[in-house]
Amino acid sequence: MTEDLDARTVAIVLAGGLGTRLREETEFRPKPMVDIGGHPAMWHIMKGLAHHGITDFIVCVGYKAEVIKDYFLNYEARNNDFTIHLGQQHTVDFHGNHTEVDWDVTVVDTGHLTPTGGRIHRVRNHAEKYRRSIVVYGDGIANVDIAALLAHHEEQRTAATLTIVRPPSRFGLVTVDEKTRRVTGFREKPLLDDWINVGFFVFEHRVFDYLEPDSVLERKPLERLAADGELTAFAHDGFWQPMDTYREATLLNELWDSEDAPWKVWSD
Repeated sequence: MTEDLDARTVAIVLAGGLGTRLREETEFRPKPMVDIGGHPAMWHIMKGLAHHGITDFIVCVGYKAEVIKDYFLNYEARNNDFTIHLGQQHTVDFHGNHTEVDWDVTVVDTGHLTPTGGRIHRVRNHAEKYRRSIVVYGDGIANVDIAALLAHHEEQRTAATLTIVRPPSRFGLVTVDEKTRRVTGFREKPLLDDWINVGFFVFEHRVFDYLEPDSVLERKPLERLAADGELTAFAHDGFWQPMDTYREATLLNELWDSEDAPWKVWSD
């Protein structure tokens, strides 16, 4: 890539949390490394960003950081056939090419128990080489239109933008006549009226001034940005699915296996 770093957008991937609600999978690896269709959840998120031209990544690791470091250090061998010539001066010839040849991935150990804002604070020196940052959670799968998100952010001219969705209710609802108590209908897990933050942030450099080493991004930094009129919201009405439980991980794998995964916007 010949474009200067300060003209490009970098993606910061938050991949250091403990993932305690997915203990079946995260006892041995960080949650962003849980497989969906043979690839880590984080890979799916990065592929979606790369489809929109974001191919520079800063991965903030913490819990079981060595798993993510090993994954990227050995990426060529994991994703290509190869011939290894053994001996004191051994060499490796890789056969074929994966489609991630133009990715630049910086892996930064941001601490075992560091909160989200603190992780971003610790990669400031890497991120400020770029024009701006897109910050994503490493376990939230979505088909966010990144071009539309960036256009919205440019139009609003704020320091930060976050992506919001209306989540479905966890339960199907029953409609009852208040007078007769007769059941009049059912609604299967309707969308709620309230919005929730799902990440896919766009941050200008001045956002770093709102962060401290122990910041929880979703608390004081975002609250201060909102109070200062520096935070806008981008409404996403497409697919979004967190991977907080084993059931949700199973659902994502089933969608991938169906060959109709809504977040697969890239071609192989």
